Amino acid sequence: MIKKTTCAFVAGAVMALSVQSAAADGHGEITIGYFLEWPMPFLAAKASGAYDEALGMKVNWVSFETGTAMSAAMASGDVQMSVSQGVPPFVIATSGGQDIQTVDVAVSYSENDNCVVHADLEIDKETAGELAGKKVAVPLGTAAHYGFLRQMDHFGVDVSTLQVVDMAPPEGAAALSQKAVDFACGFGGGLGRMMEYGNVLLTGAEKEELGILVFDVTSAPASFIAENGDVVAKFLKVTADANADWTANQSEEMLSVIAQQAGMDLDAARTAIGGFTFPSIEEQLSEKWLGGNAAPFMQGVAGVFVEAGSIGSALDSYEDSVNTGPLQAASEM
Repeated sequence: MIKKTTCAFVAGAVMALSVQSAAADGHGEITIGYFLEWPMPFLAAKASGAYDEALGMKVNWVSFETGTAMSAAMASGDVQMSVSQGVPPFVIATSGGQDIQTVDVAVSYSENDNCVVHADLEIDKETAGELAGKKVAVPLGTAAHYGFLRQMDHFGVDVSTLQVVDMAPPEGAAALSQKAVDFACGFGGGLGRMMEYGNVLLTGAEKEELGILVFDVTSAPASFIAENGDVVAKFLKVTADANADWTANQSEEMLSVIAQQAGMDLDAARTAIGGFTFPSIEEQLSEKWLGGNAAPFMQGVAGVFVEAGSIGSALDSYEDSVNTGPLQAASEM
């Protein structure tokens, strides 16, 4: 079972009851965390007001730079749900006792999360061992951090020999451009800017062959989900409809709205979303994702972080961290 942090749990329960009561009256508000420079179909639904209409309440949106910040906001009760939180920050939070759960697979994106080595070093996958002793910018506790650890292990680079600096992707990109670091890891717009100054060691496909999966989830406090299952299900349904629209049509009109909402120019958004995959509800509920592989994968991520000394211990199982109830309900709407 997941250990509960008492204060966070009580605060979450009070917030959940308040939102549920407000929803029943057709009023109230809910706050959702998301990322800028991360173009996804749900942003078109955000712009159209589809979430407000479906949930029958005002939906507020607040942007974050990392998934760890999302965890903190959910623990404090400032945010009720987070869209596209990376699995690693989710695992770190649950491993530390925060009672949050995964309710859907937001996006799979092996090509949009990576490490970039400055071009001046002329280091590629054949000479990656030369990274030993170098300085690297990594947003700790994120999907990029997990990918960094797995890649260094693959290349036989002892992480203890590296000078690891905790930087959000935009900061890491700036540091790489100024040669303040030798390589940097990140995602989204930050990764795009890193690519202007260097090269990746492994492609998305090469990472997947090594079992380095990269996907994000929609997450929320377990207490909030328990008290507001219908609200969560309706939210997931709107998201799924937006994903289906994009997958089927990929219209320039929809892309333009997504880019504007993500704070990106059209070409940058087109490039980024081109590397994204949005599984359908049916796919998400299958064995490949939440119906089977998700919990064991989280266990593996936790194991990597424990071995690296990033977290003290892992849960015995992450099955309780995956809640498919709202997604199943969304599939029937």
